[in-house]
Amino acid sequence: MPEVIINVGGRQFEVACQPGEEAYLQSAAKMLDAEAQVLSDNVGRIPENRMLLMAGLMLADKTASMEDRVAVVQAHLDEREAELAAATQAASNGVSDQTLSDFSDLAAKAEALADRMDPE
Repeated sequence: MPEVIINVGGRQFEVACQPGEEAYLQSAAKMLDAEAQVLSDNVGRIPENRMLLMAGLMLADKTASMEDRVAVVQAHLDEREAELAAATQAASNGVSDQTLSDFSDLAAKAEALADRMDPE
């Protein structure tokens, strides 16, 4: 199992990960470090466990906010997909049933008129 050294809040940590996940771990550590830096800038030096807890909670808050936004966007997307499906269904049906009925009535009237004009 690979071991990766990450930096969070000016401190180094050695963390194990699955093979191939090293870059993902480094990326996650950078996000956690950014939150720890905000804490350090605003509060100053705090104990390691408290800094990690607070930085993790700040990331969790951002994640929850993004999940809420994604849910709203997904709901809008679902509505648009339903509208598109309805429009596609209507277009695939071609002519509406009412229009077909109207043409059928016109055809019958035209045949009746033709029969009157040429009564063979």
